[in-house]
Amino acid sequence: MKDPIKSHCDLVVYRMAFDIAMKIFELTKSFPAEERYSLTDQIRRSSRSVCANISEGWRKRRYHLAFISKLCDSEAEAAETQTWLEFSLKCKYINNDTFSDLYQTYNNIIGKLVNMINNPKPWLLPVKK
Repeated sequence: MKDPIKSHCDLVVYRMAFDIAMKIFELTKSFPAEERYSLTDQIRRSSRSVCANISEGWRKRRYHLAFISKLCDSEAEAAETQTWLEFSLKCKYINNDTFSDLYQTYNNIIGKLVNMINNPKPWLLPVKK
């Protein structure tokens, strides 16, 4: 039997998003200095925002539409991160294998978020009357 989910940190999708954001942080340490205020900052921000929006959504589970909205924001940030990964590849800051691994992980994260968005009921808190 699975342990009950007590916080956003227990969600598989949150753990995946957090772990990959940390990988991106480490990876971007090697990006050129001239990218500091553009690509480096943007990919770090969007990758971290995936996690932040999941945690915000988790705390808004009483409100069906607010919960879905935050998950949609998280999905959008994951897609944005994929775009920054494409730029990183084309600029030759990362290799094809690294790109493929990171991009596929974001595809998995997006898939999990879409499943939660399309089936939010198990995640929502009951509304007290």
